[in-house]
Amino acid sequence: MSLARSLSSQEKTSSFDLTDKQKEIRSLLSGPQMHTLIYGGSRSGKTFLLNYAIAVRAIRAPNSRHVIARLHNIDVRQSVMGDTFPKMMRLAFPGVRYKPNKVDQFVTLSNGSEVWFAGLDDKDRVEKILGKEFATVYVNETSQVSYTSVETLRTRLAQGVETSDGRPLPLRAYYDLNPTGRSHWTYREFHMGIKPTGEAVRNPDDFRYAVMNPGDNPHLPGAYLEALEGLSSRQRKRFLEGEYLADVPGALWNSGMIDASRVPWFDTSQITRIVVAIDPAISANDESNETGIIVAGVVGAGQTAKGYVLQDASGRYTPGEWAKKARDLYDEWGADRIVAEGNQGGAMVEATIRSAGKNLPVKIVHASRGKQARAEPVAALYEKGRVHHVGLLRDRDGHTGLEDQLTSWVPGESDSPDRLDALVWAITELMIVGEPTRLRPVVLG
Repeated sequence: MSLARSLSSQEKTSSFDLTDKQKEIRSLLSGPQMHTLIYGGSRSGKTFLLNYAIAVRAIRAPNSRHVIARLHNIDVRQSVMGDTFPKMMRLAFPGVRYKPNKVDQFVTLSNGSEVWFAGLDDKDRVEKILGKEFATVYVNETSQVSYTSVETLRTRLAQGVETSDGRPLPLRAYYDLNPTGRSHWTYREFHMGIKPTGEAVRNPDDFRYAVMNPGDNPHLPGAYLEALEGLSSRQRKRFLEGEYLADVPGALWNSGMIDASRVPWFDTSQITRIVVAIDPAISANDESNETGIIVAGVVGAGQTAKGYVLQDASGRYTPGEWAKKARDLYDEWGADRIVAEGNQGGAMVEATIRSAGKNLPVKIVHASRGKQARAEPVAALYEKGRVHHVGLLRDRDGHTGLEDQLTSWVPGESDSPDRLDALVWAITELMIVGEPTRLRPVVLG
């Protein structure tokens, strides 16, 4: 049944119309599949269209419940609940009344339907969401969201409701993103029919996808498209052409190397050492580099030792924020040490970390060798299958950002990026120049 079917003239406005590309994809959304991924370049209209699709379903099925989820609660509250959703309703459905609940982050339509807005980094809010069943789950900016979180959300896709004409409303899951590397779970699941665990998707016909790019949006100013044209080749492919990124020739890492040693789960009870490694940025404005923060551990010693990348907590932080993040990760993982690059000022970096916890064991490291010389031994360990990315350990954001940097950095062409630098410091400390290992039980749950 068409998404637009059964909407009364009061619920639609003749002055509003979807773009031609949005109409094309609206037909796809009306197909028989449960899961639909819309990916492509920046500001192509993906989020607007999927908010529109959810509104149509909420209007058609009284007392239905739907959820729009994003990694960070502040983003879903400000960007979606506070901006895209009300703008879409004002343009497309000016006759539909709804009441927002800003405390619990949902809106209630006049027919009793609800649309919830969930930040997956807010534990209390997620627990409240998981106590409900939904007819539609929409994961916005999916590149940031772990497969574990998505699988959990899918368990709540279970509300049985009928449309106003007595037909069952089919359960639907929507996803959107600016495509990242081909190691991302969306590429594997929707293009290759493979789950991150390595299992085949049970019903490939239940997964469909479509591409929307900025050129499909006639409302964008020409200056914006020109700015996208001026990006680097790799960034242009992602944000203008909407392509999943392949490995870059000359990079020290490749996706095959990482995938060969990827593990979906790891028993941390016999881990030998854990470090929190930091590549600190000196500022936190929109133009700043991110601070790379990697948690990694090692099992065993010497030539039989194996490293495990446990968490990538990198982000754009002020010095106080990254120091607190490192302290929290140190406590959470039961780490042995914080390792931080001190080329921006070792004393300042150490003082910043200690301001978050005076008794934290801190090791300041300095880049006395070139980046390539430091990275090559770590990449060699990956080639030997001795470093593993842990994919589904707890409910983490995954390693997509880190893996994009690993597979796209070519020595000599640019400075090594933040996540990569933090990883190199972590694995170097654990497996190349670290202290003698000491076995101790660590139970992280």
